[in-house]
Amino acid sequence: MALSLPLFFLVVLLLPPARAAETPQYTTVHSESDFEVRLYRDTVWMSAPCPDIPSFHVATKLGFHRLFQYLMGANLNSSRIRMTTPVLTSVVPGAGPLHSSAYFVRLYLPAKFQVSPPVPLPELNLQPDRWPGHCVAVRSFSGYARDKNVVEEAEKLAMSLSRSPWANSTNYPSESAYSIAQYSSPFRIISRVNEVWFDVNCESTGVETY
Repeated sequence: MALSLPLFFLVVLLLPPARAAETPQYTTVHSESDFEVRLYRDTVWMSAPCPDIPSFHVATKLGFHRLFQYLMGANLNSSRIRMTTPVLTSVVPGAGPLHSSAYFVRLYLPAKFQVSPPVPLPELNLQPDRWPGHCVAVRSFSGYARDKNVVEEAEKLAMSLSRSPWANSTNYPSESAYSIAQYSSPFRIISRVNEVWFDVNCESTGVETY
């Protein structure tokens, strides 16, 4: 049964703290004062496409609502799946209607479900997303992630990369996606943790993926 949005947020409030949640594993391969580059292992995420929603904030809320139903047992196994972090919203400029942005909201699947994810119920319109090992440039920021400031944070990361050894390792801005990772409950007001992610080419700086 689908949860109403007020009930959904109440359940999220009662979840264990974000610091206790499982997260995808990575190794930091480069670090500067305002960003770092991480090498993530092969991972599987569950993805909620939101191509017809013209807002990052609304797409994240509605996409996560579908993913949360999946976690609560809306899958063919009726499996309950523990919440992970981050909630990752990928932004693909120009891929939506009338060349607007398209959004994909994703949750990392816990280790026990990486090999064989439970199949989501068809009406949720979810799909597993297998990511090979790759490098990600990451900039942290606080507060709530909203439509205006996520663009500003992406631009700041692009500027930092342009002044670093990773200057030629990304095509931003382009058709490639950037992503916003949110680690905090919507009810946490202070000390919120967010990140903007760019995929970068590890090989251009001699880092090997696996």
